Amino acid sequence: MKFAVVVFPGSNCDKDLYFAIKDGINEEVELVNFQETSLSGFDAVLIPGGFSYGDYLRSGAIAGHAPIIPAIKQMAAEGKPVLGICNGFQILTEIGLLPGALIKNNHNRFICETVSLQVINNQTQFTSEYSANQVIDIPVAHGEGNYYCDEQTLNELKQNDQIAFKYQSDINGSVDQIAGITNKEKNVLGMMPHPERALETLVGSDDGLKMFQSILKNHMDRVNQ
Repeated sequence: MKFAVVVFPGSNCDKDLYFAIKDGINEEVELVNFQETSLSGFDAVLIPGGFSYGDYLRSGAIAGHAPIIPAIKQMAAEGKPVLGICNGFQILTEIGLLPGALIKNNHNRFICETVSLQVINNQTQFTSEYSANQVIDIPVAHGEGNYYCDEQTLNELKQNDQIAFKYQSDINGSVDQIAGITNKEKNVLGMMPHPERALETLVGSDDGLKMFQSILKNHMDRVNQ
């Protein structure tokens, strides 16, 4: 399986994701510049955290107009896995692949700590290696991670089982304590916590590893069908 990690000006978690794939699940991975216009040959695309374009205007707003964006949308349309983490989640909402928006934390402070998440839907290609309702420990690092959507959108997220993860406590004011959501087709996931920073118990938790193992397993299952 071949992964692309898109690098924008201001990305700072691209190498974390690169080594999560290279060393975590021993698969092929390349860093792809935001100025590229094709993702041909890749089986999945990962959009890392950081501060694309310095978070000017809104987090992810300028990145949403980068040359690589149509190729990311094409990957999503083809049913291939698209994972956006932190700033990547913000970018996915900006380009319309996921509903809602990420706004400033309700306490107006940057939060950087390991938090507990509940796996709400383990029937996706990102979460299948987790147990239903499993509680996992994953780091967060964001100032604008407060997930917002209107009541109608929230009802749709619930009805379509699009809520992937919830915080176990209210860390930033997110609606319904949402930490991560998918699109209706379940091949696009955006989440504020950083699974790529939770691959080994040596650094506090290895609970993030199963996300990348899930992506790989589901890809192999499709290939072998």
